[in-house]
Amino acid sequence: MSSQAANKIIIITAPSGSGKTTLVRRLLAANPGLAFSISACTRQPRNGEVNGRDYHFLSEPEFKRRIDADEFVEWEMVYTGKYYGTLREELRRIWDSGRVPLVDIDVKGALAIKEQFPDSSLTIFIKAPSLEILRERLIARGTESPQMLEERLAKAEFELLDAPEFHRLLVNDDLEAAAAELLALTTEFTGTTAPVA
Repeated sequence: MSSQAANKIIIITAPSGSGKTTLVRRLLAANPGLAFSISACTRQPRNGEVNGRDYHFLSEPEFKRRIDADEFVEWEMVYTGKYYGTLREELRRIWDSGRVPLVDIDVKGALAIKEQFPDSSLTIFIKAPSLEILRERLIARGTESPQMLEERLAKAEFELLDAPEFHRLLVNDDLEAAAAELLALTTEFTGTTAPVA
């Protein structure tokens, strides 16, 4: 067992539209013992994105070199030529700072990390109360075309099949209640005392 196995890691996933981004932001603000794990990717930075803050932007050859050197905890090619992954050195950076990495990732990546850190990870699957409510939330966002909406809902339905593989299932029915539950779960796991919001 590597020395890294003793280091704790929190992994959060959710179908699109479940409120994960909002909950993760609140959690990071409420518990300074956690630090956001910055993913690596091969896509070009979008307007306003900063290397090392939003993503570690790598060229495709560099990303592949790092795959071959086993520098990723998990990685996948999401679209042709578009790679995303979690670098081991990113987790190490956070552990070395005395904090616990919080990895916000898709279902496949979450389960890949859980497999590598079975005794020191907390995996949390966040879901909307129902697919119908998820549909309403996605429509309310106004960012999806009808086709994209149906694709996201189909993906969510598929991702829900993996929910039992996670340590905790958190239903985001009420944002305040879900945020409090997420803070309680992670605080108990890390052993850190978070300030009362």
